[in-house]
Amino acid sequence: MHGPASPGWLLVALCAATGAYCLLRMRSRVEEQRRTAGGEALMGFGMAAMAVPAAVFTPPSWTWPAYAVVFGAAGLRALWAARSGRHHLHHLVGAAAMVYMAVVMAGSPAHGHGHGTSGTPVLTGALLLYFTGYVLLTGVRLIPVVAVADGRTAGGWGDRPELARACRLSMAIGMLAMLLPL
Repeated sequence: MHGPASPGWLLVALCAATGAYCLLRMRSRVEEQRRTAGGEALMGFGMAAMAVPAAVFTPPSWTWPAYAVVFGAAGLRALWAARSGRHHLHHLVGAAAMVYMAVVMAGSPAHGHGHGTSGTPVLTGALLLYFTGYVLLTGVRLIPVVAVADGRTAGGWGDRPELARACRLSMAIGMLAMLLPL
């Protein structure tokens, strides 16, 4: 998704670390936390794979349609889950953004990582605006959060709402970095 390799590797590291933390969150005792964390782990690892610099690895042409199918399915799951809570709509937008980037990458020359010639400016702008707003709002909401579960301070890593918000914040920042070159 990027030109220079160094920022690309930083984005890969951020997204992979976020995905790994989301896997840890899947050990939560709260069922809704586990389901949400699974989708976020998929998003984190998918973003990490998409962000690998083209100078290191150019994926085969079938990769981009596969991304579109996987994240299209994740988007449908998020749409279905949105019946129980509107916070799933953010996952729907994230999955849609991943499908959009996969389609743009599939249409770019030699199916490499894009450099700003294939995206729809209006859609890219709308996604940039959404994720910028999300980053700003989530950043403000991180100041300070008390983790409480059943009237006591939560002890497990998977049950800490401030860490879950920080996870979503880092993925939204990563999404901004991936959308900018489109």
